[in-house]
Amino acid sequence: MNYVLPLNWKIIRTEEAYQSALSRLEEIFDCKKGNGHFDEAELLVKLIHKYEQENEPVYINPAPIEVIKYKMQENSLRNKDFVEIIGSKSKVSEVLNKKRRLTLGMNPNRPTWQL
Repeated sequence: MNYVLPLNWKIIRTEEAYQSALSRLEEIFDCKKGNGHFDEAELLVKLIHKYEQENEPVYINPAPIEVIKYKMQENSLRNKDFVEIIGSKSKVSEVLNKKRRLTLGMNPNRPTWQL
């Protein structure tokens, strides 16, 4: 077996260390068992998973409006981007502020959008 030692990884506690671990894992991800990098990749997967479990927000059954707001932020979308789907600027505002219910039939001619 061809081992690459030492493995200098420690518990991931910062975003910088997390990004570094992700980058390294991407470099060695396709290594085969028996390759010297396999143990390192396996260790990185476990360290990354632990960091994500401890630091990523957990959403259990989030409200649809909260999912939409999250996706809007993630994709740099604004309220006006939903006018075609919901129907008007005022309706969009009311829906996102939970003053009007979100319904599937708000605009039967709406385009199919994926967030």
